[in-house]
Amino acid sequence: MPILNKDMTLCISLAARPSNIGTRFHNFLYDELGLNFIYKAFTTDDIAAAIAGVRGLGIRGCSVSMPFKEAVIPLVDAIEPSAAAIESVNTIVNDGGSLTASNTDYEAVAELLERHQVDPGLSVLVRGSGGMAKAVVAAFRGAGFDDVTVLARNADAGEAVASRYGYRSVTADPPPGHAVIVNVTPLGMNGADAETLAFTQGHVEAAQTVIDVVAFPSETPLIRSARDAGIPVITGADVIALQAARQFSRYTGVTPTRDQIERASAFSRE
Repeated sequence: MPILNKDMTLCISLAARPSNIGTRFHNFLYDELGLNFIYKAFTTDDIAAAIAGVRGLGIRGCSVSMPFKEAVIPLVDAIEPSAAAIESVNTIVNDGGSLTASNTDYEAVAELLERHQVDPGLSVLVRGSGGMAKAVVAAFRGAGFDDVTVLARNADAGEAVASRYGYRSVTADPPPGHAVIVNVTPLGMNGADAETLAFTQGHVEAAQTVIDVVAFPSETPLIRSARDAGIPVITGADVIALQAARQFSRYTGVTPTRDQIERASAFSRE
């Protein structure tokens, strides 16, 4: 990491509960690639003032996490299709005071579905209805999936996400049988729900692909259960690394290799 200097470019993240994952990921790659950048995580009680600071201080890039993904929309100058499609932002790039918003969560999920050759003809069950769920459901629609069910305890939220993309919603677990199951809730995340399996064992064993966007830990109970059953998985670590790599490219103009992304991801989780 270069010594702090007046010419160093600053990138930041804004979240209610900042973690070190993004900080370690980006700074690892800055160091490896010899870039005069530094990345720092922040939280705020005044998102409008924080975004004004991004603009006014010339902060190059800003990662946006909950609960700010929708609140920043009226505060930027332009919105790319990836964010406009789901009305949710996770990335802001500052070009000389002009702020452009995008959503690399959406892009990452779309790329991983293609990379893992998940068949668009399969049935999908998505648990969750928050901002990340919108990105996931939109990615399935963009990839040509027609049979998607959104499972959400909040009936209104689930219906809002599902109907936007022409899908159905339910509030109670349907019987096992969906070929792709996706957890987009905190179930399995470090903390109170760390040992909770997001779907029943029956749902797991009936699936052909299991996806869990929980990033920490990457080996959630759902992912472990799927691996034990020999079912292909896409983990939250896969999603967060790829979306961060896309942010990195937007901020720096440099595209890291897959090997560099994997090593930065591993470092960020130490």
